[in-house]
Amino acid sequence: MTTVLLIRHGLTSANTGGTLAGWTPGVHLAPKGEEQVRALASRLSGVPVKAIVSSPLERCQETASALLDGRGKLTIETDDRLGECRYGDWEGQSLKTLAKDPLWKVVQAHPSAAQFPGGEALRDTQSRAVAAVRAHNARLGEDATWIAVSHGDVIKAILADALGLHLDEFQRIVVDPASVSVVTYTTMRPFVVRMNDV
Repeated sequence: MTTVLLIRHGLTSANTGGTLAGWTPGVHLAPKGEEQVRALASRLSGVPVKAIVSSPLERCQETASALLDGRGKLTIETDDRLGECRYGDWEGQSLKTLAKDPLWKVVQAHPSAAQFPGGEALRDTQSRAVAAVRAHNARLGEDATWIAVSHGDVIKAILADALGLHLDEFQRIVVDPASVSVVTYTTMRPFVVRMNDV
């Protein structure tokens, strides 16, 4: 069994400001987010992990850095496949504005059909993220526990896959900032042990 702790980055100003950050550079943890990840690092300090793999985006790298405290020679590995969905033209826009776009209803009700203008399809986000998790599982071995630091939609997509849910159901899953979701992968199937634990 390989166990992955899926951790969403802590709260950012984009989260509190109602903006879709996506891959916008320079989105850092807000003071509340820094507090959240320090508390999370303390909570997980007794959990032995073999690796910490993070999205390249600043808010995830900062979250991963907090989780490194007290873990000796462990370093942060970066994997672009755990990066946020590429929202293309939607990036940096307010959620209130985007909610008026006809594509918003597709994203909410039929996300497997959603293709962001100038960006990627949500189904492609899920495919790359699940592939990343499975690749790290194989690399780290069946006795490993490891941490993946990523983003809300990406973690929801991984959880939907682990639950055997169609991507069109992933909006039913909640993944809050600085939450932990745990999936154990076996040769037969994944087992979702915990979701959105804060």
